[in-house]
Amino acid sequence: MNTRTARFVLLVLLMPAIAFCQGYQRPNILFILSDDHSAPHLSCYGDPNVRTPNLDAIAAQGIRFTRMYVGSPQCVPSRATLLTGRNALDIQMTRFSAPLPADVITFPELLREAGYFTGIQGRNYHLDGSGRQSPEAAAVFEEFQLRTFRHRVDFLHTGLDEDNLETMNYFLDQVPKGRPFFLWMNYSNPHRPFTAPAGFQPDPAHLVLPPDYPDTKKLRNDLAAYYAEVQQLDEWVGQVLEELKQRGLLENTLLIFMGDNGAALLRGKGTLYQTGLHVPLLVRWDGRIKAGLVSDALLSGEDLTPTILELAGLPPHEHMSGTSFSALLDGKNQGANEFVYAQRGAHADMLPRSTVAFDLSRCVIGTRYKLIYNVLPTLPYAPVDVNGQAFWKELTALNRSGSLDSTFSRLLFANPRPMFELFDLQEDPYELKNLYGCSELKDIQKQLLTALNRWMIRYRDFVPLPIDIHHKD
Repeated sequence: MNTRTARFVLLVLLMPAIAFCQGYQRPNILFILSDDHSAPHLSCYGDPNVRTPNLDAIAAQGIRFTRMYVGSPQCVPSRATLLTGRNALDIQMTRFSAPLPADVITFPELLREAGYFTGIQGRNYHLDGSGRQSPEAAAVFEEFQLRTFRHRVDFLHTGLDEDNLETMNYFLDQVPKGRPFFLWMNYSNPHRPFTAPAGFQPDPAHLVLPPDYPDTKKLRNDLAAYYAEVQQLDEWVGQVLEELKQRGLLENTLLIFMGDNGAALLRGKGTLYQTGLHVPLLVRWDGRIKAGLVSDALLSGEDLTPTILELAGLPPHEHMSGTSFSALLDGKNQGANEFVYAQRGAHADMLPRSTVAFDLSRCVIGTRYKLIYNVLPTLPYAPVDVNGQAFWKELTALNRSGSLDSTFSRLLFANPRPMFELFDLQEDPYELKNLYGCSELKDIQKQLLTALNRWMIRYRDFVPLPIDIHHKD
């Protein structure tokens, strides 16, 4: 152990006593993570198609963040970033089914060392490798003991969404008296397949479609089924909130709700567009966070870990690249990033026959503009988890016959795709117009390319860098 690490470990061990002497009451922490859930798909974000009163109540009693971007549009690398405060390149988690390396520390481990009783429950948390491995892969995981999370927390229980309330109660009954707890509660909703009962589904005919969606009956039906998943999730979250209230735990529980990555919808999951990276983030802590706050600060999934640690009275780990945004919870204008970054890599354990299974792309997002670098533009876009859906097959057929509107043909079926895409998120939030190469934005384009190039070099990215020294635009 080097001197710096030793000092950090000593500080972690002393922090509970220091916080106690200063009269700081460490909060319980409940982190609720939905699966494949983009912003703005909650009514508190202004989506007219969905009703989410329980999640809206978290926002109403706390703070709603409008610009949280995850580090990847895929479950595994995104969750690895959330749990470690480090980007996926840095911790070698760019492949979907990769296990989190044993030497990469997570914030639940740091909380546990500081006296928290810690747990993970619900849907597969994805960081011990895929649950659907080949026998050959499973044998390797067993040989090298790559599944590590049973050693990282006190309580580990995967299960169905509808069992989460019962499992939470079981966990809470085990929390030792006088100790704060941390619980990561994972939900499958609104991940495909869409199985929510019909009673949760809005009328497809009355949906307000975003401008990047072609209007077909099959697409409307699919989107309505997605909203049903969100509304069922909201009901389950309401049950959790009521149980915390009945137990008298709401007052000193830091409650965080977030999506793990974007929805499996058009230009969503698996892409670096808004629907793939932009997720809801709601934080409530009664008595600490003023009710009804809204923050437009630019945040990264890397920032979650250092924020939670600071709120628990702990320092960030020395290797964490994220920055705490805890000051934003007090209404202060501190904690925003100048740029945030994201990457796309291999998805699931499939051969690279389309971009469903494999794509390489990187992006940098600034306060107004966003640059996407498609490393393999000759691969035509195919949506993750959607490729076999009826509405996508219909759109594909319409495009082949020349019957699809040219805007949607360009957005969904461009072949090749542009290597670089530049969007003005203020004027064009749905990313309809690629501004890359526009002379008026030459300085902005250079600034973003330089920032992305720096990030990729800093974290030893394995794909070609975006600045070509042998070619002048």
